[in-house]
Parts: sequence; C-alpha cells; structure tokens
Amino acid sequence: MAAPNPTAACADGEADAALAQAAGDRRAREDLRLFRAWVDQGDRRARAQLIERFLPLARSLARRYERGAEPLEDLVQVASVALVKAIDRYDPARGYAFSSFAVPTIAGELKRHFRDQTWMVRPPRGIQEVTLRVEGALARLTQQLDRSPTTRELADAVGVDDEAILEAMQARSARGALSLHAPQGDPADAMSLQDTLGAVDPDIERAETRAELDRLMTEVSPRAREMLRMRFEEDMTQAEIGAAIGISQMQVSRILRQTIAKLREVAGAGAQPDEPTLV
Repeated sequence: MAAPNPTAACADGEADAALAQAAGDRRAREDLRLFRAWVDQGDRRARAQLIERFLPLARSLARRYERGAEPLEDLVQVASVALVKAIDRYDPARGYAFSSFAVPTIAGELKRHFRDQTWMVRPPRGIQEVTLRVEGALARLTQQLDRSPTTRELADAVGVDDEAILEAMQARSARGALSLHAPQGDPADAMSLQDTLGAVDPDIERAETRAELDRLMTEVSPRAREMLRMRFEEDMTQAEIGAAIGISQMQVSRILRQTIAKLREVAGAGAQPDEPTLV
C-alpha cells in the first residue's frame, strides 16, 4: 500500500484555498455591484437580493443571542429588520466590507430588544445591561466549567462586584411571568395557578351591607320594619300593604317615607340612642 504523498496533499489544500478565495472575491464583487445599484440607482430588486444574500448572517447572529424563554423566531425577526436597516444605511464608498458594518448594527438591535422588550417588570437600565452581560457569561461559563459558575466567577467574567451579580440575578426573575393557566403540581390534577389564587367574594360585601342594615333597623318600630319587608322583599304595592295591616294607602305612604328618611339620617350621622323610634 502506497504511503500518502505530503506534497500532493499540500497542493490539494492550496488549490481548495485558492478556489475559496476566488469564490469570496466573486461574492464581494457581486455584493458591491448590488450595493451600487441600490445606493446609486435606487434599484429595489438589487435591495431585495442583498436582503436575501445576507439573511443567513442575520439568522446566525439571532441564534448567537438565543437564551431563556425568548423565541428564536422573534430574535430572527429583530435581526432581519436590523439587517434591512443596515443595508439602507451602508455606504460602499467608505471602502469597508458590509459585514463589518452589519454585524454591530444587528447585534445592537438584538441587545436593545432584550433591554426594552423582554422585561415583564422593567428595572433600571444599568441593571438591565448588567443582567444581559451576566446571562451571556452564565451560559459561557456553564459550558466551559461543566457546572454552574459561582458568584465570584461571574463577577470576574463580567467585571463587576459580587453585589452587582446578586442584584442582576434577582432582576432576572422580572424577565418573564408565569401564566395563570400554568399547571401546578401533578398535571393529572388539572389544577392551574389561577385555581390557587383568591378572588373577590361578593358575599363579603353583602354581609357588610346586611350587618349595617340590621343596625339601622333597630332605629325603627317593628311595624315599620314589617312594612319595609313587605314593600322591598315581597314587592307588594302600598295598597296591598295597607290591606294586610289594616291602614289606608296614604298612611302606608307616609310611614314608608318617614322610615326611609330616618334610615338615611341614621346611616349618615350615626344612630342616636335617645331618639324615639318611629311607630
């Protein structure tokens, strides 16, 4: 069996590098031609081709910032919009590669998205920025150390003190919120977080109203209380109340009017024990 020829392998490697360089040069010339067509002539088809050619760059940067519960689709959308802004702002006459301009532009938009749009409760901007740096360092150190990093290790990586790290870790809890419909405990129990929360009980207000009404009723006579019950609980007319009690409708109207006025007075000023009750 013949031994591998190092010279031939080296030649193949150089040939591959030359082909890659040639392909890169062709790509750069085509990019420049499209940018010239867009910037100088306003050719929107050239702009659309540029967006399509550099979308993989936007997706790659979006995946780099993928973390936590933020959907990758949202990050790709933010990065894509930033790519369009970069294409519109790029000036090929300056002589530097478009990627050198696009990468910081897209990264800046992604960072701004995390800073401004992903907080359920927004802490001060300084804490937000430290928190984002801590999250990046946390993911990186966890992969490097094969364990969760300590507070000191995070502080050294981010360049802040331990207290700032603890504050940032606490602020991370404001990045999201639990759904009220999230299952609690055993999913078979079908109990959600909403089921564990208290709610306003309308009977409490009715109980308070009933207690106040019972206190007010001590200020009127038993006959007046009965007439009020017949009028407002049984919905009887004044004529029906008069017939049941044995008085005229006019007397019923007068007693009800005086009783209601008395109740309003007592409710507004407080009961006066020495006042005579209504007959």
